[in-house]
Amino acid sequence: MTSQLCADGSGNPAATSSSDGEYSDSQGNPTFKIDKDGTVDWYTSVGYIRYTANCMQCHGPDGLGSSFAPSLVDALQNLSYSQFLDTVTNGKKNVSASQDLVMPAFGVNPNVMCYIDAIFVYLRARSDGALGRGQPQKSAPRPAGYSAAEDACMG
Repeated sequence: MTSQLCADGSGNPAATSSSDGEYSDSQGNPTFKIDKDGTVDWYTSVGYIRYTANCMQCHGPDGLGSSFAPSLVDALQNLSYSQFLDTVTNGKKNVSASQDLVMPAFGVNPNVMCYIDAIFVYLRARSDGALGRGQPQKSAPRPAGYSAAEDACMG
């Protein structure tokens, strides 16, 4: 699959730069890179794994939502990277007569925060229609230095 330009709260998802295997768009937001043969960048692949381990329980498989939490595929159509980061870090509460929606804060959880860019990149690729459901079948290799950075973040 190739990247499509769709509604995206963070703007145009096209990768314009990269550093150590992590791609950024023209605004400096984390983004995905998917080759014509379907190979996804390392961060998109890791984002799928970390999303599945930490977010799927509430937001459903592939970011499509559930009875517990909304679709993140839909939410990222309008949600910017900074808004996403703020919500995951600090949580969110939206209580009314018809609903009681509470997103817990994950700001001190290294299993989420050490991979926040990867989770965002995966969801951005899903939201933009560039990545289908399920685990990506082909992934770029782990970038040099990734393991050391991961170990340092996880403590």
